[in-house]
Amino acid sequence: MASFVDRVVLHVSGGTGGHGCVSVHREKFKPLGGPDGGNGGDGGDVILRVDHQTTTLLDFHHAPHRHATNGGNGMGDWRGGKSGETLILSVPDGTVVKTKDGEVLADLVGEGTEFVAAAGGQGGLGNAALSSQKRKAPGFALLGIPGDERDVVLELKSIADIALVGFPSAGKSSLIAAMSAARPKIADYPFTTLVPNLGVVEAGSTRFTIADVPGLIEGASEGKGLGHHFLRHVERCAALVHVLDCAALETDRDPLNDLAIIEGELDKYAVDMSFAGPDGDVVPLNERPRLIALNKVDVPDGKDMAGFVRPELEARGYRVFEVSASSHEGLRQLGFAMAEIVENARKAVATAPPRIEPPVLRPRGVNAASFRIRHEEKDALPLFRVLGEKPERWVKQTDFTNDEAVGFLADRLAKLGVEEQLFKTGAKPGDTVVIGEGDGVVFDWEPTMMGGAELLAGPRGSDLRLAEYVRPTREQKREEYQERKDAKAAARAELEADRKAGIWTESVQNRKQAAQKGAETESED
Repeated sequence: MASFVDRVVLHVSGGTGGHGCVSVHREKFKPLGGPDGGNGGDGGDVILRVDHQTTTLLDFHHAPHRHATNGGNGMGDWRGGKSGETLILSVPDGTVVKTKDGEVLADLVGEGTEFVAAAGGQGGLGNAALSSQKRKAPGFALLGIPGDERDVVLELKSIADIALVGFPSAGKSSLIAAMSAARPKIADYPFTTLVPNLGVVEAGSTRFTIADVPGLIEGASEGKGLGHHFLRHVERCAALVHVLDCAALETDRDPLNDLAIIEGELDKYAVDMSFAGPDGDVVPLNERPRLIALNKVDVPDGKDMAGFVRPELEARGYRVFEVSASSHEGLRQLGFAMAEIVENARKAVATAPPRIEPPVLRPRGVNAASFRIRHEEKDALPLFRVLGEKPERWVKQTDFTNDEAVGFLADRLAKLGVEEQLFKTGAKPGDTVVIGEGDGVVFDWEPTMMGGAELLAGPRGSDLRLAEYVRPTREQKREEYQERKDAKAAARAELEADRKAGIWTESVQNRKQAAQKGAETESED
C-alpha cells in the first residue's frame, strides 16, 4: 500500500449555482403584489491551500474526485438561496499545479498560499431581479450555471536548500541522519530509501534543509530505478552534493565512474519552469554549485580510495570533503560549506530585482463583438455556430420548458447583435444555428420580426411569438366557410319556427292575450 505519493491527477468540479425562483407576492387585499422570487446561491469553489502539516498527496491518490457543494435555489418573499460551501484541499508546501498537457497553473510555496482549482457556478436570478418597467411580472427565472470542471496534475517538489545525489547505498540517508534530527530508514541493501528524506541542519547561524534523491542509477532517464521519478524534489535546491561511495563492494564501481554516471543522468533531466530564479530563468541541475562528499572513509579501503581520487576531483574544480556518517568525520566542514552556498543563494534572491514582464494592454475595440459566428456544414446542410462567453452563459441560464424564458433569450441575443451577424454571415430562415462548442443548443433559426415579449399581451410564462401557427389550405377554408353557412341557416330556421309558434314575438296583442290568460287562471284558483 502506498504511503508516499508525490504526483496525482485530481478531478475537481465547482458547485452548481442554485436556480432562481418564480413567485408572485400575495396577501390580503393584494392578490397580485408583484414578483418576489429570490436569486439562487452561487456554487462553492474548490481551493488548494498550502498546509505545513500536510507532507504527501496520498489523500488525493485514494480519493481523486473532489466536488464542492451546490448553491441553494431561490425562494419566494425575496429570499435568496444559500451559497455553496468552499471546499479547501490541503496540499504540501512546494506543490505545483499543472494541466495534463504540462502547462504550469500555479506554484504553491509558502504557508497559506491558495489557488482556485475550480470556480463555482453563478446562481440564477429570480423573477424579482428580472422585473423592469416593461416586464413588470416575469413568469420565468434564470437557471444556475454549473461550476468549472477540469483535471489538474499535482506534483510535489520538496522545499530543500541542498540535494544529496548518488547511487543506492552510497550513504545519503546515513548522512542526513548524522547531520540532522531526521531518522530515515537505513539498511545495507540497495533501494532502501523509497521516498525523499528531508533533514534540517544548523551550521553556525545558518539553518537549511537537505534532501536526498533515492535510487538514482544509470539509465534513470529511461525509467530505470527510482531517481528520475524523484528528481523533481531537487529542482528548488540551490546546490547539489554528490555522495560517492568509497567502500563499494562491487568490483566494477569506483567514485569517478559513479560521478560520471550521475552527472550524465542530471544532464538528461530537463528542469521545467515551475521553479525560476529572481531573474526569471531556470538553472539546470548540472550547472548549479556542486560539492563532493567521499563517504565511508572510516573503512580502511574507503580511506585509501578517497586519497586516490581526491586529487583528480580537485583538479576538475570540485570542492571535496572526506566524510563518514558512522564516525562523523568531516561532517562539520561539509555542513559549513553547504551553509556558505545557501547563504550566497539567499542573498542573491534578496538583492537581485525580479524580472517583471511589462504588461501588454489590449483594450477592447469600440465595435469589437463579444461573440463570433463560424459557418460549418453538417450532413451537407449549412450550420452556423455562435461562440462567445455571453451567448454560451445565457443558454445555460435558460429554462427551455418556459416559452417566456426562451423569448427572453431571443431578445438578449438580438440585442447583442447575433441576428444581424447571422444575416451578414449568410444565414437564412430555417437554417440550423448552434450555440456553443460540440452539440451545444440547436435552433431552427427564425428571425425576430416584432418587438420583445414584454410588449405583447399574453399570460405569464408564455410568448406569443413562439405560439405555433399553421396556415390553413384552400380546401380547409372552403370547409370552414360551408360549416359557418350551414350553422347560420340552421339558426335562422330555428328562430322562424319559434316565431310561428308564438314563442318569440313583439306583438302587443299577443302580450295582452297572454296577460288575460294568466289572470283567468289565478281567479279559477
